[in-house]
Amino acid sequence: MRDVTAPADRPKPGPPIIALDAMGGDNAPNSVVLGAEIASHRHPEARFVLVGDEAKIEAVLSRRKQRDHIAEIRHAATVVGGDDKPSTALRSGRQSSMRLAIDAVAQGDAQSVVSAGNTGALMAMAKFVFKTMPGIDRPAIASFFPTKRGESVMLDLGANVDCGPENLVQFAIMGSLFGKAVLGFLEPTVGILNIGSEALKGNDAVKEAANRLRAMENLPGRFTGFVEGDEVTAGAADVVVTDGFTGNVALKATEGAARLYSEWLRQTFHSSIWARIGYLLARGAFLKLRARTDPRRYNGAMFLGLNGICVKSHGGTDARGFAHAIDVAVDLVRHGFNDTVRAEFEHLTAAKRPAPVAVEAAG
Repeated sequence: MRDVTAPADRPKPGPPIIALDAMGGDNAPNSVVLGAEIASHRHPEARFVLVGDEAKIEAVLSRRKQRDHIAEIRHAATVVGGDDKPSTALRSGRQSSMRLAIDAVAQGDAQSVVSAGNTGALMAMAKFVFKTMPGIDRPAIASFFPTKRGESVMLDLGANVDCGPENLVQFAIMGSLFGKAVLGFLEPTVGILNIGSEALKGNDAVKEAANRLRAMENLPGRFTGFVEGDEVTAGAADVVVTDGFTGNVALKATEGAARLYSEWLRQTFHSSIWARIGYLLARGAFLKLRARTDPRRYNGAMFLGLNGICVKSHGGTDARGFAHAIDVAVDLVRHGFNDTVRAEFEHLTAAKRPAPVAVEAAG
């Protein structure tokens, strides 16, 4: 049998095949199975390998009219718990739905894995099985951010608490390629999240990373300098680079602010009869606003830098949100994203090598 720890993310000819951890997340397997059905309408050529408790998966499927999008169901005896430590999950979760879904990609039976399960466990397992790409020291979690100009990508969102300048430079390269492949940017603008826009602001890591990015001639994007926190949603940069500690805090703070705003809006329109009438008159506009700010629309974070495509869905999302995470996985497979990243880092590594010195033959 093939060694499942070997990387195997090279695209196969034919339809995209996505392995789904059917037991990961708060609403599994319903959200996963129904999410696959929703995604199949947007990607009719895609096929899915559902990994998990076969009886529970079949119970959900039995209530659906069609299942042509299901390529296979693989039974998994165990599930990684939300509170399991990554080390524990890695050691004892070899027969879990999460691990077997990852293994399906490593074995070449699928081209991407999507899970809404334990983030730490998913990162540990994916890193152990897929390994990091040559030229990349650490994988990073990348996801979308809504902005005034459309969407941006931010990384890292929690995989690496402490980062050096080289890590941030690598994140900038991977984020630029992600922005090109998934968001369609021709020349992504890249900024480093900082406490100010001045060159002297920030710690040594961000200042050194900025110096290196300014000096790069082959960055797959355009470095524009530092980005402050309030400039992220303004769209000051297409790619926002930061360490995992700061990125995760920024992400959670933004999500909390959005929920607070929604709650205040709801309370306002229930405060009086005139407020309710005003809501009814502007209901169409508010429905558009709700759709634009729906967090499910931005669901689906990728672990960049691994020899295998792994997408993390929010654990508490519903079927529609999980379908958006599948959208990300399908797009990355279609664009051969990992091959592009691998080729880019091979090119950058070759550019750093000193040119061979010619030796004249003795006369």
